[in-house]
Amino acid sequence: QVQLVESGGGLVQAGGSLRLSCAFSGRTFSNHVMGWFRQAPGKEREFVAAITWTGNNRQYAHSVAGRFTISTGNAKNTVYLEMNSLKPEDTAVYYCAAGPVLTGAPSVYDYWGQGTQVTVSS
Repeated sequence: QVQLVESGGGLVQAGGSLRLSCAFSGRTFSNHVMGWFRQAPGKEREFVAAITWTGNNRQYAHSVAGRFTISTGNAKNTVYLEMNSLKPEDTAVYYCAAGPVLTGAPSVYDYWGQGTQVTVSS
């Protein structure tokens, strides 16, 4: 059974940093793309960042470019999202996902985690 489990969320003040982790098991994702999405209350799920498993290609939403960094772990079963200079508008539930192509479209991703809450206070 494929599982993606996010961790690292929490409450942080504006300007602070958090590092999210996504550990997955049940299969290998060496041919997949790993992505991070977020969903704030009353809003649709939106793309944050994605990375090919080789790490050669990354994509970021305009709203997080220059502040967030997506990376894969040496253990090959973890993907990270380093979030710096956090803003109150970054408050959301953050999800990791695995999909076949590098895209910001959530519908393309096949596997999803349960999410981790990130709250940024002003």
